[in-house]
Amino acid sequence: MSKQIIHTDAAPAAVGPYSQAVAATGGKTVYLSGQIGLEPATGELVAESFEAQVRQAFANLKAVVAASGGTLDNVVKLTLFLTDLGKFAAANAIMAELIPQPFPARSTIGVASLPKGAQFEVEAILVI
Repeated sequence: MSKQIIHTDAAPAAVGPYSQAVAATGGKTVYLSGQIGLEPATGELVAESFEAQVRQAFANLKAVVAASGGTLDNVVKLTLFLTDLGKFAAANAIMAELIPQPFPARSTIGVASLPKGAQFEVEAILVI
């Protein structure tokens, strides 16, 4: 898979660890369902802590990416769902730590609620 990062000064710069757009060629496209901070063994939220839920959601996402035959380098698009957009900076910091550069394209959406009372959900598109 070849990934080309697209950037233009004619649109606002990214306000976090993501690219304006990503073009990917070759390979297969995999659409991952959203992941929340559930512990795989128990099916329960890892903790009440927002940061712990974000880290577990990304760990769950990484596991599904691996099961698809890819790595986090293959992610071309992420969508983040937060029940509190006031925690946007915390989600950005964790994502910047866990997702390799060049960063994928991304959208962040504030939502009223998520399954099981989660505070954070992440979904992805990858090209392998």
